[in-house]
Amino acid sequence: MPRTAFIVSGRTAITAEMLAHSLITQFEDVTIRRIVLPYIDTPEKAEQAVAQIRAQALTDQCRPLVFSTFINAHLRQLFDIPEALMMDFFESFIGPLEQELQRPSGHTAGKVHGIANFEEYKNRIDAVNFTTAHDDGGMAKNLQDADVILVGVSRSGKTPTCLYLALQYGIKAANYPFTPEDFAQHALPKPLLPFRHKLFGITIEPERLAQIRFSRKPDSHYCKLETCQDEVAQAETLMLAENIPYLNTTRLSIEELSTTIMLKAGLKRRCY
Repeated sequence: MPRTAFIVSGRTAITAEMLAHSLITQFEDVTIRRIVLPYIDTPEKAEQAVAQIRAQALTDQCRPLVFSTFINAHLRQLFDIPEALMMDFFESFIGPLEQELQRPSGHTAGKVHGIANFEEYKNRIDAVNFTTAHDDGGMAKNLQDADVILVGVSRSGKTPTCLYLALQYGIKAANYPFTPEDFAQHALPKPLLPFRHKLFGITIEPERLAQIRFSRKPDSHYCKLETCQDEVAQAETLMLAENIPYLNTTRLSIEELSTTIMLKAGLKRRCY
């Protein structure tokens, strides 16, 4: 039977949504519809949300799940109703932490996803600006400021990985596509030569690459399986010859790929 999960917070609900997702994914055989209710920061809003949860319980004929991250104890208590299963992440962990650290918490909402630390926020914005400016080989002469440069064939997953590295970790990530002209020279493109130590390779199975390219340019030489097989093989040969570490993106999520790159490239995050 499908179930409903409410994700409720006094701020953005990003933390509650992330933690709830981690728990929900452990139950693959249960269909769970998610309803996100951010900025529930007054008793009036809380009462409206509670009414919505109660109405959903009647519709579903079973208790909704409620995941929350309330700092305000009074707002949290309003959701402690028999018609729902209430799970508040802060209530579960703040108390034990206060006891262990022998001091009260700040009970301040929005510390994670607000601009509480301007330097970290600036690092994130600078990284995103750098990454978007250095996408697909753009501004190649300014690569000295890059923390990492992803290389690989076109549509292998370089751009979304770079953007995730910038947004999630504050990493200045550039990317440079290998082209048939590069393969003809059997050497790294000249703009990359001074930054060999910053290079990290991305590869992909040719069959998956052909599918991705077909959705962009159907029925073109660019998306033919033979073209994809040839380019992937030559890119991997070049990366092996140049001793560039690389990962296959076919069965890795962006999160897994980015975390592995951070680890293998020895990068340190600049924002949380």
